[in-house]
Amino acid sequence: MLKLRLKRTGRKRSPAYRLVIMENITRRDGRPIDEVGYYNPITKKSNFNEVKIKKWLAHGVKPTQTAFNLLKKAYIIESKIL
Repeated sequence: MLKLRLKRTGRKRSPAYRLVIMENITRRDGRPIDEVGYYNPITKKSNFNEVKIKKWLAHGVKPTQTAFNLLKKAYIIESKIL
């Protein structure tokens, strides 16, 4: 099953995350199938590829709760999906 979830990047005590499509059994920092955006919690900057995200959601990819909340704040998806 494919999931839309966060992959941690960045240095120690300075996290940054990429929003990726992965199998649900893959390690958190494993190889993704596709990268669709990023999020930096320190500077609160984010950049999401809305076209790719909607395409993957149409194919049945389920977002994790954190990914869902980020996309909801960015007005990419509505609260009815999850």
